[in-house]
Amino acid sequence: MKRILAIDYGRKRVGLAVTDPAQIIANRLTTIATHTIWDFLKDYFQKEKVETVVVGYPKQMNNQASEAVIYINPFLKKFQSIYPKVHLEIIDERFTSKMAFQTMIDGGVKKQKRQDKAMVDAISATIILQNYLEQKRNQK
Repeated sequence: MKRILAIDYGRKRVGLAVTDPAQIIANRLTTIATHTIWDFLKDYFQKEKVETVVVGYPKQMNNQASEAVIYINPFLKKFQSIYPKVHLEIIDERFTSKMAFQTMIDGGVKKQKRQDKAMVDAISATIILQNYLEQKRNQK
């Protein structure tokens, strides 16, 4: 089976998470600078077989897209033009950063380490991916 890659796209950083080849477990992959995303994806897709890319899409409480979509929409459009054969899914990412932060607290991560925004972004991508996997399982 091929992997599923999750992207938590931000202005400065991109958090990434990936499943195992059996698509059972969501694992934190890394966090990269946003301007390096295209080089990262090119290299990653050459090394790993990816079936689906899941991108977190920020929404407000009223279900309207948040202002952050002005950065994400161009990324989505470019992704689809460069990788038309890779299935692209968009998933609501509301509260994932808060959930990631709480996960760090619950996991006993020290206060100084919790201030590492790169770690928060990668954990957020993992939460996005886990939510996607759960939705997929519930649809069956």
